[in-house]
Amino acid sequence: MIHLAGPYLLAAVLAGLGTYGVLARRNAVLVLIGVELVLNAANLLLVTVAAGGGDRWTAGNVLTLFVITIAAAEVCVALAVVLAVFRLRGDIDLARPSEHQPADDQASSPGAATEPGPADAEVLG
Repeated sequence: MIHLAGPYLLAAVLAGLGTYGVLARRNAVLVLIGVELVLNAANLLLVTVAAGGGDRWTAGNVLTLFVITIAAAEVCVALAVVLAVFRLRGDIDLARPSEHQPADDQASSPGAATEPGPADAEVLG
């Protein structure tokens, strides 16, 4: 029987680092790297479980190929979105609000007071 504590520990470390990368980072590319670390941890667990069993043709190896394929497609789509956001905003900081969101201040509302003009001079004076 193969001793499987090492791969399980490595998968836990990869999953922890990936989760930290997703939750703590503001850069979209680093968030994608965190997602990839979590997917690699899942792949390592699938292969480890398949190696621990006696059967050579278990589903762990086949599922790993599916996860790798889905991860490659996810990276392609996510990088395309990141490039589109970079072209639109000039950076890929996820914590910065978009310019397309409405402002919360009163100056942006249609009836808000602005600097006094000639029509306001009669009222003020």
